[in-house]
Amino acid sequence: MNIPRHLAVIMDGNGRWAERRKRPRIIGHRAGARAVNICIDFCLEHGIEALTLFAFSSENWGRPEDEIGALMKLFMNALDREVDELHRRQVRIRFIGDRERFSDKIRARMTSAETQTRDNSRLTLTIAASYGGRQDIVLATRALAEEVAAGRLQPDQIDEAAVHARMALSDLPTPDLFIRTGGDHRISNFLLWQMAYTELWFTETLWPELDAATLRRALDDYAQRERRFGLTGAQIAAQPDPGTA
Repeated sequence: MNIPRHLAVIMDGNGRWAERRKRPRIIGHRAGARAVNICIDFCLEHGIEALTLFAFSSENWGRPEDEIGALMKLFMNALDREVDELHRRQVRIRFIGDRERFSDKIRARMTSAETQTRDNSRLTLTIAASYGGRQDIVLATRALAEEVAAGRLQPDQIDEAAVHARMALSDLPTPDLFIRTGGDHRISNFLLWQMAYTELWFTETLWPELDAATLRRALDDYAQRERRFGLTGAQIAAQPDPGTA
């Protein structure tokens, strides 16, 4: 079976899951935290090398203050509760996004988790928090402009590789498969540069209802797709099998 090396996920539907049960939205976020563990377990079981989860977008700061406060508390508790177990399972944890908007305490926990797990190699778990794809591209562009202004880089040296090297996740394979739960069919400013040729898969399943069977359906669908990267099907068929070349 063709297994993706890198899985990217938008975890959507926590609030609607709670609303359907006439519960506060934060209850849905707590239930969604359990689904994260299901997704991590699935990746470890199937040998997926990288998992990137969209936890909190740069636009989410506009949500009601009480919801943001509850989310931050949930985030802190998850860092306190889960990091040691993830480290034991050889999971490397990293964060992408604008950390400056988080409290000092949360930033310290994020740095501690990254430091503790930095040598782990079984799975790279990236949490996109206060992240936006446009923001990511702007920061990469700004870094290139600063290097040109400092004389370390010539404008004609700026190509796709130069931009990519300054993007988040530049040290990982680009996502092979993107999953969004919750029924919406959009990527919502997530990894805009990195997902140029990612296969997209959408499900009506709300994030707290995620199970291994749903993830297997996504992988089964992915395995049937022909990834051409701008070439024709005939060209892809003519290429040597990397396992036998």
